Amino acid sequence: MALALAATGIVILALLWEILLPRAEQALQRHRARRRLTPVTADFDPGRERRAEAKARALLKSCVNDEEWAMYRDLGLIRVWGTHPDRPGGHDAEAGVPYAYLIYPHKPVLAFLPQTGRLLSEYCVEFPDETRPYGSARLPDSDDVLAKWMALTGDERHLVEAANMHLPGRQIDPKQVKRDLWRLRQWERARARGEGDRPARDGTVPAS
Repeated sequence: MALALAATGIVILALLWEILLPRAEQALQRHRARRRLTPVTADFDPGRERRAEAKARALLKSCVNDEEWAMYRDLGLIRVWGTHPDRPGGHDAEAGVPYAYLIYPHKPVLAFLPQTGRLLSEYCVEFPDETRPYGSARLPDSDDVLAKWMALTGDERHLVEAANMHLPGRQIDPKQVKRDLWRLRQWERARARGEGDRPARDGTVPAS
């Protein structure tokens, strides 16, 4: 009798094992998956990008001159004057025609002629975010602008030669650029009248 009960118990345990083992394995896999995700979830900070942009704006402000900072603060772009007379893209050195660039966040550097508004070329350059553990393909907006500004003011020739050059309109809408150039002229006139020191709320960049 005891032997029969023991055999019955062993059979029941074996059946339960067959039923519960897959469930136990699934629970273990879910637990391991949660443990792998827990550090990322625990460290995730929804305000990280906002703080990174605030730091980037402070760094940009400390590097560029007052006019360039005010331009970026109020218009969301920076104009940089060209310096090389043999720059490709339509500049006529003999005629003495000045040229300049517009720097936008995460857009190509755009060369143009300020006197006529003629758009010359787009220069595509990228500066990926190499920081860890949150490195990504995109820098904060102001860091991207600062990287282009430093490359352009530090070694314009190298940036122009290393960038992928395209005709205007490939990535930046020419109509938008025309509006931005109009806004820039209005901004400069207001600044010349002493009305340009009324900044937008710091920490934001007005939409173009």
